[in-house]
Amino acid sequence: MHSKFNKRGFILAAAAAMVACLPIGASFAAEKFPERTVTFVVPFPPGGPTDAMARVLAAELGKELGQSVIVDNKAGAGGNIGAEFLERAKPDGYTIMFGTSGPLAINQSLYKKMNYDPRTSFTPIMYVGYLPNILVVRESLAVKNVQDLIALDKAQPNKLSFASSGNGASSHLAGVMFNDLAGTKLMHVPYKGTGPALNDLLAGQVDMTFTDILTAMPYIKAHKVRALGVATAKRSTAMPDIPTIAEQGLKGYDVSVFFGVVGPKGMPADRVQTLNQAFAKVLDSDSVKKAFAAQGLERGTDTAPAYLAKFIGSEVDRWSSVVKKSGVTLD
Repeated sequence: MHSKFNKRGFILAAAAAMVACLPIGASFAAEKFPERTVTFVVPFPPGGPTDAMARVLAAELGKELGQSVIVDNKAGAGGNIGAEFLERAKPDGYTIMFGTSGPLAINQSLYKKMNYDPRTSFTPIMYVGYLPNILVVRESLAVKNVQDLIALDKAQPNKLSFASSGNGASSHLAGVMFNDLAGTKLMHVPYKGTGPALNDLLAGQVDMTFTDILTAMPYIKAHKVRALGVATAKRSTAMPDIPTIAEQGLKGYDVSVFFGVVGPKGMPADRVQTLNQAFAKVLDSDSVKKAFAAQGLERGTDTAPAYLAKFIGSEVDRWSSVVKKSGVTLD
């Protein structure tokens, strides 16, 4: 009896040791996925464009996976709070994040201390697309296009101002890039969010802002602000009549907010594939296409996880030089 017990105990101990030595992802491989609720982290507050898009995706993703998908807003530190939460999550596919340019690229150079690296701390799942930024000016400013603006600035240096949603935000860095390429001296006026910045633009307290096209669209259509140029390499499908800044003489000018789905580092390949395929179907659905078109999102063409991994790396490098020129660092 005693020897049998020892033998059985040895076998169980050996089996436990083998399981412990398996890679993290391998321990989930035998489980059906998903069997319970999936948490979709949004690293920004409710009500903004990122949150709105995530909720559209979550509703359809739940139908596709046959499980509930809940949006969990983990806002703060320019998206870093949500990203750090994801980085600490179990890599089983049940916690994923709808990341943007900030936490997945810009913040790496912007913040003095980062507790994660977007290039190595996550499992890329899918590149979703991008939301173009657009340069809009107050209606009373006597300029009709980008070249008019450049000429006015050079005639009156250090007088024209651009509002941003805060130091280091894409709306700030867009102005830094514009000054660098155009040789202008637009003065930066940071605000605590897009709303206050836009309010002061509408009131004529500042001259212009580089904001996302979703926010700007209703004000452009109501003739409360004037659009001078789309800040991306290609024209926006939502507002195709507005030329790009690049085609108005600033070659290479390209500023947008990109969106990608990532999970914690070490997710099993089969679960990455399940989520990737589900998101691809969701993005091809009529309801999501319609919703995203109304929000101005430009859909990505390469949906492979490897593409997102490569893209994040290139964006970290690209924004590093822009952040350095801005002279801004955040704690």
